Amino acid sequence: MIANNKAILEEANAHVAEGNYEGFLSFCTHDTEWTFVGDRTLKGKEAVRQYMATMYIEPPKFTVTNLIAEGDFLTVLGEITIKDEDGEETHSSYCDVWRFHDGKIAQLKAFVIRT
Repeated sequence: MIANNKAILEEANAHVAEGNYEGFLSFCTHDTEWTFVGDRTLKGKEAVRQYMATMYIEPPKFTVTNLIAEGDFLTVLGEITIKDEDGEETHSSYCDVWRFHDGKIAQLKAFVIRT
């Protein structure tokens, strides 16, 4: 299961890197919940879809440095660069804690710090 969750997230993230957000969303449960600590919580696929459409004007550039798995949880450490509508880039470090349910992404708790 642990190796499977890693493979699922890597494949889902490959879709994000290509700008295929619907491809990514196909890996999520319909009631997926994403919490960006200190910022906002997104409830359901549609909320995540709207977030991606707004925040990912261009596909984000990200580097995963560590994947740490246990049971239904996968913790990811990395760096991400997001470009806004004015072409300005924001660089951040992140720690994402993903929870999987029946092979799908059910929850995200994200700690993101601008660098």
